[in-house]
Amino acid sequence: MKNFADLTEREVLAVAIASEEEDSRIYMSFAEDLAGRYPDTAKIFEEMAEEERGHRHRLLETYEQRFGPHLPPIRREDVKGFLRRRPIWLTKNLPLDTIRKEVETMELEAERFYAKAAEKAEDTGVRRLLGDLAEEEKGHEKLAVKLTGEILKPDVRAEEDRTRRRMFVLQYVQPGLAGLMDGSVSTLAPLFAAAFATHHNWQTFLVGLAASIGAGISMGFAEALSDDGSLTGRGSPWLRGLTCGLMTTLGGLGHTIPYLVPDAWPNAFWIATAIAGIVVFFELWAIAFIRSRYMDTPFLQAVFQIVLGGAIVLAVGILIGAA
Repeated sequence: MKNFADLTEREVLAVAIASEEEDSRIYMSFAEDLAGRYPDTAKIFEEMAEEERGHRHRLLETYEQRFGPHLPPIRREDVKGFLRRRPIWLTKNLPLDTIRKEVETMELEAERFYAKAAEKAEDTGVRRLLGDLAEEEKGHEKLAVKLTGEILKPDVRAEEDRTRRRMFVLQYVQPGLAGLMDGSVSTLAPLFAAAFATHHNWQTFLVGLAASIGAGISMGFAEALSDDGSLTGRGSPWLRGLTCGLMTTLGGLGHTIPYLVPDAWPNAFWIATAIAGIVVFFELWAIAFIRSRYMDTPFLQAVFQIVLGGAIVLAVGILIGAA
């Protein structure tokens, strides 16, 4: 990779041309991805893509006047100091706030590049063009604010906020809640069956640990492989799988950890079991609250479904273990 200070004026222009072309494609990719979810915001990115194409055209005209039609094979990835852009295929289904932060970073980097390049340029026309582009990149944020004010009316903003909430629920809350429910409920039977069958805390802890981690791995892969997000817009399958797997494991570990109470303690088994029972109570009520808060489930219905179901699974585990 080359240092920026070592670039010739020809190479600086070539990097700028390639960068504007790539940024234009990234903005259009954002616009296409957002068109179905946030059509009005997508128009903003279409406008910004058009601005980048205009910058590229001006740079290319200046380059051809100075150096002819042939561009040297150099891109910003070949120059030290540039942030590496996400591949376009990784920008699909990103949350809107993440996309806006990505754009802010792109604009800031472009502004700094043109400002430094203008200081380095020897030709007066090139220096003027690069300085102008630095100011225009600096003004891109103002352009976005202006376009936001013109395009995103209050009713549109309200609709986009509702869509953003739905996407948050689909991408994070839903897989996390599924994992927490599975981890908290499905591990109850094997854990308490082992507890009442052995009356030994350490053996019970090992069973709970194995059940929690095993369920987490299983749920994580199941979530990741069930939907790639391309049609549903639920985001990265591996991020959803990781969220689901971690929450499943945590749900199981919550009532497993009390069985770390040493067996040497007096009444160690009943102390651990009492603590585990309290943890289970709060876990089930927390799940009911989350379902009511984010999944639009009436609270009493959520309590009935989760708490009653968990209590039945708990009772089954105790009956089997005590048999």
